[in-house]
Amino acid sequence: MLMHIPTPDELRQRRESLGMRQTELAKRAGISQSMVARIEAGSVDPRMSTLNKIIAVLNSAGERKITAGRVMHSPVIAVNPSDPISRAFEILEKNNISQLPVIENGIPVGCISESVIVKAIEQQRLHRAQPFFVRDFTEPGFPSVPPDMDVETVISILQQHHAVLVVEGGVVKGVITKHDLISLIV
Repeated sequence: MLMHIPTPDELRQRRESLGMRQTELAKRAGISQSMVARIEAGSVDPRMSTLNKIIAVLNSAGERKITAGRVMHSPVIAVNPSDPISRAFEILEKNNISQLPVIENGIPVGCISESVIVKAIEQQRLHRAQPFFVRDFTEPGFPSVPPDMDVETVISILQQHHAVLVVEGGVVKGVITKHDLISLIV
């Protein structure tokens, strides 16, 4: 039986697709980071036992790595700080949710909740002259994680928060709620 021996480039691509650094691969395979670099560069021909260790680490990482990027949903339902309070209320009602992230130019700046909006609408009735905006009632936002964050960490964050934003390069890419994780279990 013939076995496919991965090329140095295939090993590097597989490691990168898992979001793993050379140092992490080396540590888990029990070899030096410089050895991993030399194998990936094709400047050294590794022993079969070394290659098997690397392949085992890459395969096990691929099997169990469910990431935030894989479970998030996108696009994110959100409001802008300059939106009127009434717009935030309409979005909450339409989507049957109780909180919304406040996002400006893709960047999370906070959140706004149903209870705060109800208070704002009551205040607005008392002070008819001035319109109220989301920026006036924005609360501290949801925690954020990178797309390659493991889902176990996301689960522990969601035990204290209603949602987690998935942010890459400072820009919101998606959101994960407790509901999204229930669909993973089911």
